[in-house]
Amino acid sequence: MSLLVVGLSHRSAPVSVLERASLSADDQVKLAQDTVAAEPATEAAVLATCNRIELYADVDKFHAGVAELSTLLAQHSGVGLEELTPYLYVHYEDRAVHHLFSVACGLDSMVVGEGQILGQIKDALARAQELHTAGRLLNDLFQQALRVGKRAHSETGIDRAGQSLVTFGLEQLSRSKDVPAWARGRKALVIGAGSMSSLAAATLARAGVAEVVIANRTQERAERLAQILTEGGDTDVRARAVPMDAVPAELTRADVVVSCTGATGLVLTAETIAAAVEGRTGAPAAVVEDDAQRSDGGRTAVRTDVRETPLDPAAAEPGFSLMGESAVAGMDAATLEQHGAWVDNGTVDRREAARTGADPEADAELIAALAATAATAGRVPEHRRSEPVAAARPEPVLFVLDLAMPRDVDAAVHRLAGVRLVDIESLAEVSADAPMAADVDQVRRIVSDEVAAFGAAQRAAHITPTVVALRAMAADVVSSEIARLEGRLPGLDDKQRAEITQTVRRVVDKLLHAPTVRVKQLAAEPGGAGYADALRTLFDLDPETVASVSRADNDSEKHRKNRGPA
Repeated sequence: MSLLVVGLSHRSAPVSVLERASLSADDQVKLAQDTVAAEPATEAAVLATCNRIELYADVDKFHAGVAELSTLLAQHSGVGLEELTPYLYVHYEDRAVHHLFSVACGLDSMVVGEGQILGQIKDALARAQELHTAGRLLNDLFQQALRVGKRAHSETGIDRAGQSLVTFGLEQLSRSKDVPAWARGRKALVIGAGSMSSLAAATLARAGVAEVVIANRTQERAERLAQILTEGGDTDVRARAVPMDAVPAELTRADVVVSCTGATGLVLTAETIAAAVEGRTGAPAAVVEDDAQRSDGGRTAVRTDVRETPLDPAAAEPGFSLMGESAVAGMDAATLEQHGAWVDNGTVDRREAARTGADPEADAELIAALAATAATAGRVPEHRRSEPVAAARPEPVLFVLDLAMPRDVDAAVHRLAGVRLVDIESLAEVSADAPMAADVDQVRRIVSDEVAAFGAAQRAAHITPTVVALRAMAADVVSSEIARLEGRLPGLDDKQRAEITQTVRRVVDKLLHAPTVRVKQLAAEPGGAGYADALRTLFDLDPETVASVSRADNDSEKHRKNRGPA
């Protein structure tokens, strides 16, 4: 086994890089095909979600494989290799297996324990099978990852720690209020009809929204999702489908918007959202200049219309310095120093005053006040600006959840008063500090056990073609000796001939049984890969015979598993 994974995720790269490196469905297909066409790789699969892009491959050379896979990721993502490299991670052999199993269990997800990743792994395997880029190794790996993920969810309480990204996003949108209580009676607009959008629509329906409107570029998919929601039976939500060009009008009616499309550009611009807010309130949407609205809610904004306060030398407080901010009563420090000398000495250099633009007569009263203050306070008070005034941010009239990568909603919407936007970047900030459930340790133990079992099975499978070739050689020897015996003893009847043949075969089987069983056990242990080579050397097995057995097994396995993932 020479499994290699090269990728980047929300743990290794900022969302801005993930957004630029995101792959469309066509890009994923081309990446897998180009990988198997490259020299170091024989198998390839791409796992791309809203917060990770990973390329799995079976390679024959580690360093060449890392270089090739990294280059291919850069080429297909459109992000330069030099820029992308600092954010890439590399896992090899058992570490690569451990990584995928951890991903399948939700341990590496933005929301720990979420189960959506299992569907995404299943889709990645199905795509690789359809493209015939998954052979024995990746078929076994991804199938086992699905089983490990299901085991983790069934045997532990990881589900208590995890939730779907949709639910997590809605909780952040409602500022951790009870989502059903917050959503009840609201009108929702869902843009997109894929798996994430469908989950969002179903989650909102169960939460008690009054209406769900589905907008999608393919009208039939939107209508089908609306029909499923209406006929679901477990909710009484009203659902209808609209074309994408109806989104601006629907925004003026919606209270909650969830967008998750596969678009490569913005679906909702700041101007579109601002127009929707104005349509709802009758007033233009204000822009908050210094907004802190991210995952913590951004309850206040900084007002920027700050005016200068008049200088009051008598109100000097301790802590001011003579040079201070180099602006005292509108004069720089050099001018002030000159004026101080003029006050002290009663004279002034008129040429220097003309050079600096100072007007001693006009400033005489101010300088006298400054000097009097300096004499009593020991310093000159600075001419300061008012402290920024914290203004309450208005309550949102529109709640927007953007789960797309790259983003569907313009990040500038964060600065619009009356709108609360939660996107992948916001969720990443919050999830980084989210507490882990106690069950996570149990899941980690499951992953470690399963990695060991998978490695043992792969190592044992590696020696199987050699064992099969050995038994085939033994069968040929038996057949040859029986034929020679028949030539020497032509008088044997059929019963005697059958008994002799069966006896010889039993002897050979008994002689081979213990060593072949033992060699499989030894090969399954770490470092046991050399036992296959030893077996081939001891019995002088033809390498081409072993290779042909291996190819036949791979073709049979690929045909069986490419019928669809479990």
